[in-house]
Amino acid sequence: MKKALITGITGQDGSYLTEFLLDKGYIVHGIKRRTSLLNTDRIDHIYVDQLINKNNFFLHYGDLSDSLSIFNLMKKIQPDEIYNLAAMSHVKVSFEIPEYTSDIVGLGTLRILEAIRLLGFEQKTKFYQASSSELYGLVQEVPQKESTPFYPRSPYAVSKLYSYWMVVNYREAYHMFACNGILFNHESPRRGETFVTRKISIGVAKIIIGVEDKIVLGNLDAKRDWGHAKDYVEMMWEILQQDSPEDWVISTGKTHSVRDFLKESFKVFEIEIEFQGKGINEVALVKECKNSNYQLEIGKKIVEISKKYFRPTEVELLIGDSSKAKEKIGWEPKVEFKELVKDMVTSDFKNLSKKNNE
Repeated sequence: MKKALITGITGQDGSYLTEFLLDKGYIVHGIKRRTSLLNTDRIDHIYVDQLINKNNFFLHYGDLSDSLSIFNLMKKIQPDEIYNLAAMSHVKVSFEIPEYTSDIVGLGTLRILEAIRLLGFEQKTKFYQASSSELYGLVQEVPQKESTPFYPRSPYAVSKLYSYWMVVNYREAYHMFACNGILFNHESPRRGETFVTRKISIGVAKIIIGVEDKIVLGNLDAKRDWGHAKDYVEMMWEILQQDSPEDWVISTGKTHSVRDFLKESFKVFEIEIEFQGKGINEVALVKECKNSNYQLEIGKKIVEISKKYFRPTEVELLIGDSSKAKEKIGWEPKVEFKELVKDMVTSDFKNLSKKNNE
């Protein structure tokens, strides 16, 4: 049986990838950081299921800031595949903690690559690096593909750029099977609650339930290429099954604005909204309610803008060209934008309704 090691296993991607690999018959080892609060809610169901059934899932304490813990774990596990998904991944927060972001996102990748080299695992262990569409930042080409020049616009993106080129360097210098997957935005009901899509899905659910009056957001004009995390973790695995290591763009090839995400989220409950004003004075009002179960007052203000949610340097448009993945691997995203939004909003509505009724 193949053994996989996943960093960032408690995150959105880590949880979906764990499920995917276990279904493929892998033994999965995950690294989690020690915190004072439990942060394993995304993978608790996997852990319980494995204890009862196969017990092919193992969690270990470790941290990408600690070279020794990474080295010792890799020496003990001797993984066939490593998926580096761990990161301080919030772009806005990276401006506030740039040094920590650089250490985990940038040097963390280097520590794993060095451990592979020092342990002599260059020919044994395949390495996947979760790269990011934030590398493109101030975009130099539309859409963005593997050959598009990078122009990162945040400490997070610059740190990912360092990781990207370290992977390329170690691949060429030490003949490692090391690959970058340049993932464009991918969401799900397991997305972190501080990310804009999840802020919207939770906010809409709370407004419908009646426990909140409005959602406060930043730049509504930002456009992103949004896919479902379930589709993207499948491509991560596919990348490491190829005959030779390469770098790949993972995207839907379609773009939608934050404003589009808002509109579609309310449409799930048959509520139409309209926008008035410009910039930080823009608001969204209820225009029409077609579902009598979720009546909201017509003209009610339910979205407003705050300066604190704007980045120091904005990334306005990201849209990927994953034609290489389609042509060489046959990969295409299965979940469309509307289906993704519905999945997120209905999941949060169900969970919050249950809590509200307890």
